[in-house]
Amino acid sequence: MSNDQQNDWQVDPYLHVEADNFYNPLTDQRLRKGEPAYQTLRNLYKRKVRLNQIPHVDKDFLVQQGWLVPTHVDLDGRFRLKYVSLEAHSVCNQACYFCPVSVAPRQHHFMPLELYERIALQLADYKNTLEAVFMNNYNEPTIDKHFVKQVEILRSYGLVPAVLTNGSGLTLERIDTIIEMGGLGYLSVNLSTLNQHHYRHDRGKDHLNLVLRHLDYIKDLPVAPLMKIVVLGRGDDQHRADYQEIAARFAGSRFQIASFKANDRAQYLALEMKSTPAHLILRGCEQMGSRPLHHLHITAQGSCVLCCQDYGEQYVVGDLTRQTVAEVLAGSELARYRRWSYGREKAPDNFICRKCIFART
Repeated sequence: MSNDQQNDWQVDPYLHVEADNFYNPLTDQRLRKGEPAYQTLRNLYKRKVRLNQIPHVDKDFLVQQGWLVPTHVDLDGRFRLKYVSLEAHSVCNQACYFCPVSVAPRQHHFMPLELYERIALQLADYKNTLEAVFMNNYNEPTIDKHFVKQVEILRSYGLVPAVLTNGSGLTLERIDTIIEMGGLGYLSVNLSTLNQHHYRHDRGKDHLNLVLRHLDYIKDLPVAPLMKIVVLGRGDDQHRADYQEIAARFAGSRFQIASFKANDRAQYLALEMKSTPAHLILRGCEQMGSRPLHHLHITAQGSCVLCCQDYGEQYVVGDLTRQTVAEVLAGSELARYRRWSYGREKAPDNFICRKCIFART
């Protein structure tokens, strides 16, 4: 490369930089300490060397593998779609203390099946990178009378349906039908306690016995390759005890039991936990990958928002009733929020990522 060509390349500004590795969310590749050209990339990132000072073989490798990118192209319209949240409706039948629904229930809206299928058709264009379509965000997907049909639609386009649910609508008939059509790609049931009083207090509804009947039927069936029961709580002794009880009850079943501490949804909720100080510097996102680069969040109205933490839908990036998925993903609004969340452009002081525990800083 000539000196002019040397100046045409830069370290990709969207890399996730760790102490001993680099992760590129746009190629889904990681370069670890000790691997070829790692130290060269580290020196470039720290500005210890200039491009015209590094070995040609390292430069060629870093360019070919996407660690170095052109300086004079649009870098903010790029993405690697791995996950989609597709809400078919905006309704939940519980009011869990760890969810914004408990303090600000949304107006009820159901997406027409025609729009749902049109979106699924467009998502099929991304099957090479798209790992799952989650059938919910803040709703309970099994409330929808078309729930099974929606699973069928996703599967018909070669997409992987993923369901996060409280389990109340996982009836025996529905489960049998879903298994007959090939099952889900992922099933996660949110079950925070086996204590009926605590369940009713924490969730606003007395669904525990119903949920347990459903789970007892499901626990040994091939509903999905990966089946989890997630125990959310405050990270205290009661949370740990609930986890142990649930793990014991479902030991030996297909369910994996996982424990997670509830978060405040970028300070939307007051959970009597230590608040995250406002992040002054933003360097990306690490909530199940990168929300601005890996995810698309679609509401029941067909609008698209930046992140699952945006319950109030303040950061709208598109509208699939009048735009295509491709137009939204490559659009100017999402590009702007990518710049903000990765510190390429100064974000407003009240930007959602500044309040989020998953922000890279």
